[in-house]
Amino acid sequence: MHLSVRIERWPLAGAFSISRGSKTEAVVVVAELSDGPHHGRGECVPYARYGETPEGVAAAVDGMRGAVQRGLDRAGLQNAMPASAARNALDCAYWDFAARRSRRRVHELAGLAAPLPLVTAYTISLAAPAAMAAAAERAAARPLLKVKLGAADGDDPKRIAAVRRTVPRAELIVDANEGWSDENLAENLAACADAGVTLIEQPLAQKRDAALSRIKRPIPVCADESVHDRASLDALSGKYDAINVKLDKAGGFTEALALAAEAERRGFALMVGCMVATSLAMAPAFLLAQRARFVDLDGPLLLAKDRAHGLRYDGSLVHPPEPALWG
Repeated sequence: MHLSVRIERWPLAGAFSISRGSKTEAVVVVAELSDGPHHGRGECVPYARYGETPEGVAAAVDGMRGAVQRGLDRAGLQNAMPASAARNALDCAYWDFAARRSRRRVHELAGLAAPLPLVTAYTISLAAPAAMAAAAERAAARPLLKVKLGAADGDDPKRIAAVRRTVPRAELIVDANEGWSDENLAENLAACADAGVTLIEQPLAQKRDAALSRIKRPIPVCADESVHDRASLDALSGKYDAINVKLDKAGGFTEALALAAEAERRGFALMVGCMVATSLAMAPAFLLAQRARFVDLDGPLLLAKDRAHGLRYDGSLVHPPEPALWG
């Protein structure tokens, strides 16, 4: 088995902004496995929030070259690497390789039902209230919008109110990306409740989220940065009502499946999210999203151009991946 890895850069259609900053391109790492007649690919996004860089992730994947040549399989990979973007790229490549070699789809190999089209959220980037309202107006036909908040200027209540006035019928999710504090939490929650927001992602920083267990939550709160794999779940009880499963945090499709099942067993609602990436990263998440209450797989919609054989989007309705893409 041969392993190769490369870094790719995909320009965005515009700037993408959250509480931690802005970017104008998606930088992804692609791992590819091949035995000659068969190959498999996996894509990940290095997560700067956790100290990952494209070069570091690519090096971590490349560092598994010898183990892969000596026969490392997907089961062994789970212990050979920590949960990370690097393991995600390799794990998804193993799944894709197995599907192509067996001439079966990944959902069959994983014991899942055939996937159906899903409605995905569409992201409104963090900006001034008027700019966010204008962006929401351009997306007014979409049924589910994810509104980025978490600015330090104290204007988040104005932002969500402006968006709601512009799109009175859309379902709204808010993602603060750890940008709120104990001091403004109640005010921001109340503003979101007034705007009819359905779900709030990660309002407080991962290590400073204890306040969520001490207040009445008028809206369900979803853990994002506070959840990675199954080992994260114990710390979420009493603070969160849902979890956002992302393959880059979980370390691949294999752990993400197990995480989703265990979270459901514990009573958490599921959201399946993504980083800004191409359809190759969305494809395995799409299979997982079949069981989720909230789906946020709009990454390719934010790109200037997606890769060949990308997912098909009809507005906010995203269709299952074709075999030529993945799985």
